[in-house]
Amino acid sequence: MAVLTSPAASATVDLAGSAWPVYKLEALVAALVIGALLLLVVGSAQVAVLSAAAVASVRWIIGATRTVSRT
Repeated sequence: MAVLTSPAASATVDLAGSAWPVYKLEALVAALVIGALLLLVVGSAQVAVLSAAAVASVRWIIGATRTVSRT
């Protein structure tokens, strides 16, 4: 089976035999950092979780659209 790869393929990291785009890992790390900081500063788990989810979603969408626009 022939595998075609794009010359402008996004950077990936191998996790447990699966290739993950770097932007997904950046989104997860950003969400963890923002969530932990807001939990410590504000003290509200609801605010921390919702803000972390928003940050992760924005980073994920930006990374996905940049990857699609390169190909």
